[in-house]
Amino acid sequence: MQYLHTMIRVTNLEDSLHFYCDLLGLVKTSQYDSEKGRFSLVFLAAPEDEALAKKRSAPLLELTYNWDPQEDYTTGRAFGHLAFRVDDLYGLCDKLQSSGVTINRPPRDGHMAFVKSPDNISIELLQKGDSLDPAEPWASMQNTGTW
Repeated sequence: MQYLHTMIRVTNLEDSLHFYCDLLGLVKTSQYDSEKGRFSLVFLAAPEDEALAKKRSAPLLELTYNWDPQEDYTTGRAFGHLAFRVDDLYGLCDKLQSSGVTINRPPRDGHMAFVKSPDNISIELLQKGDSLDPAEPWASMQNTGTW
């Protein structure tokens, strides 16, 4: 058995690709557009997994965009979050915040933060290696919303 991907539905493909690729740093490995089915599937990988992902040997994030959605997408309590290990937690949180993304759970401990995607999917960001030393503005920043 091999874990292949996690699929999430998105309401705006352009906004989602900006968030996941431009801001978080994921890499688009493939895209399939179905004119007949009126949907697009976009597969993303973490940069360290890109080579393996192209050989279908690494787990992927699948963004499903229905061109004519018939419902509002909500997340239930059964789904928790996506998690990514990052090289520089403070740098990424600064980049996200500077781009208008709310840091819901700031990285006060230098180890973990939470943000949300444009479609309200919780994203956990974990510092690679040892935790960073506590630093401002993160150390005294309060939680915002839910994650």
